[in-house]
Amino acid sequence: MEVVRKRSKKRDAILTKIKSTTSHPSAEWVYRQLKPEYPDLSLGTVYRNIAVLKEEGQVITAHIVNGQERLDGCTHSHPHFVCDICGAVIDGEVELPEVGPYLSAGERQGFKIERQELVFHGKCSNCLKAC
Repeated sequence: MEVVRKRSKKRDAILTKIKSTTSHPSAEWVYRQLKPEYPDLSLGTVYRNIAVLKEEGQVITAHIVNGQERLDGCTHSHPHFVCDICGAVIDGEVELPEVGPYLSAGERQGFKIERQELVFHGKCSNCLKAC
């Protein structure tokens, strides 16, 4: 049975804020951005609504950086680059290999592959310039 949730102004604002940036924000960043507009907003409310948005498939976790979950409003499968110096999470623009053979092998072994993740680590261009 599918759970039908009531619409919420705060949840809509949280989703809009996450989708409005390519910086892959943390819940804390979302909270700081929305707090002036919603003075009664709590960090707990942000976390709870992000959990709902993830459950509904409207938001995904891009990566965990320094213990903070970084979010992505772009939910289609795509790679990310994580800077090991400054913690930036950047959408990867790389040519991905054909994954069909891997999916077929997984199915033959009885796996049910539901998603895949590809994350590159290194130094972003800003951190390379600072070195």
